[in-house]
Amino acid sequence: MSEQATARGDDEPAAEVVLDIHRPHSARMYDFFLGGTTNFEPDRVAAAQTLAVFPHAPLAARANRAFMHRSARMLAESGITQFLDIGTGIPTSPNLHEIVQAVDPACRVVYADNDPIVLIHAQALLRSSAEGRTAYIQADVRDPEHVLDAVEKTGVLDLDRPVALSMNALLHFVPDDDGAHEIAQAFKDRLRAPGSALAISHFTPDHAPQDAARAARVYREAGTLVQARTREEFARFFTGWDLLEPGIVPTPRWRPDAESALSPVSDAHASCYGAVAVRP
Repeated sequence: MSEQATARGDDEPAAEVVLDIHRPHSARMYDFFLGGTTNFEPDRVAAAQTLAVFPHAPLAARANRAFMHRSARMLAESGITQFLDIGTGIPTSPNLHEIVQAVDPACRVVYADNDPIVLIHAQALLRSSAEGRTAYIQADVRDPEHVLDAVEKTGVLDLDRPVALSMNALLHFVPDDDGAHEIAQAFKDRLRAPGSALAISHFTPDHAPQDAARAARVYREAGTLVQARTREEFARFFTGWDLLEPGIVPTPRWRPDAESALSPVSDAHASCYGAVAVRP
């Protein structure tokens, strides 16, 4: 029997949320790797199988999370005050709005995810500063027009002004057959304001190909397709936009700060690229 809960967004009626807790889910496995508690036995079993073939998964997850923190902070410091985070995952403080509102309390953030368990915990994403605002929408990255129409309905973001779009640890769950690069382009086409930004992190086989293949197989056998992409394939997501320094690098090497320097993570352990680009 599935667990059920009720959740409410800013302007949405209460909706019944049905969870299938008997099958592993990538978001709950990621939560496990981060040391969270919003996971169930099937998630922990699949996570253990992943660790057996890719023992550095917790390091990779933390390096990815740290990349999100640094890239969001940098974009807020550059003057962007609007953020769209797709593939939010289970809230883990500090969340993106906490990072950017620490720079500018007036920042506005919309979160989007298609995982019902995120909806249950979405209240943690709505604790905005008094000067800013946050919202959460239930939507799937595979339908960019629906996502962006739902974003506009919230009234939180003005898409005619610069928006920073984050898709961290998300697009490797969208195989080529589902048009991952076309999806990214569709979002870029709607974010027309010069100065809009795109931040992406993505699983790669480039540094530990055998480990990456084994980890992808575990996810596939658990019911979730994962497509690791090479540097060249990753670069296509940014076509037409200007990459910011240091360009495309493993997540631990994207503008490392003093905190990340205390716990260095190798390229092979991270097995994930990160980059940020802006619309010219």
